Amino acid sequence: MFTIPFQPKISGLTVNVHLILEYLAFFIAYRYYAHLRKQVQDPITSPNRLSIILGAALGALLGSRVMGFLENPVADFSAMTVLNLYNVKTIMGGLFGGLIGVEVTKKVIGESQSSGDLFTLPLIAGIFIGRIGCFLSGTNEFTYGTTTSFLIGMYLGDGLQRHPIALYELVFLAVLFFLLRRIYDRHDIENGLLFRIFMISYFGFRFLIEFIKPNVFYFIGLSSIQWLCIVCFLYYRKTIVKFVYANAKVYVL
Repeated sequence: MFTIPFQPKISGLTVNVHLILEYLAFFIAYRYYAHLRKQVQDPITSPNRLSIILGAALGALLGSRVMGFLENPVADFSAMTVLNLYNVKTIMGGLFGGLIGVEVTKKVIGESQSSGDLFTLPLIAGIFIGRIGCFLSGTNEFTYGTTTSFLIGMYLGDGLQRHPIALYELVFLAVLFFLLRRIYDRHDIENGLLFRIFMISYFGFRFLIEFIKPNVFYFIGLSSIQWLCIVCFLYYRKTIVKFVYANAKVYVL
């Protein structure tokens, strides 16, 4: 019988499905990125692109761990091993940390071209695969929601019916991928816009979904992840204002 958390055993050993899917997400995302780069004329040279990837990786590593700790700083970390502490991470910190890492790297190497569009679709694909692992992990991962009597509430491992937040995110990511893929195929959009749309959309979704997570809300009713979302919105304020203005203009006309 299939139950969540899904913890199959092979030869008496428990298989860490989430970890396997996490590594698979990295592999497929990179292969997808390499495939897309072959199809277009990349305005960024290979050495600079490699530097940007390294900057993104270092920024993501640091950001994911910092935000992973801030997401629940009142937890008892004293009882955790070094390996467990290393595994305390969040994709939100990884995305924003990676963004900062890229911008710092571009300043250092003198690269002025926007670099995010080629990463956008592979990132969504990677997050999607990783979230399957989160869903299968149930309450073993902090990607579950508050208790609910809602129709699609699920039992995720602790005997309580909860919002399956990872499942909600899978649906959102599938729709976002479909929409952004259509925009990507047009080849006539402003360079860098695809990545900005992804960041604003994903952080907007996460800002809302945090309200149905069993978070600790630290300041004026918002969690640390929601404050990071606000920082992201401020970072992309020009794009947001431009979008709002354009749509308001169309509505008035």
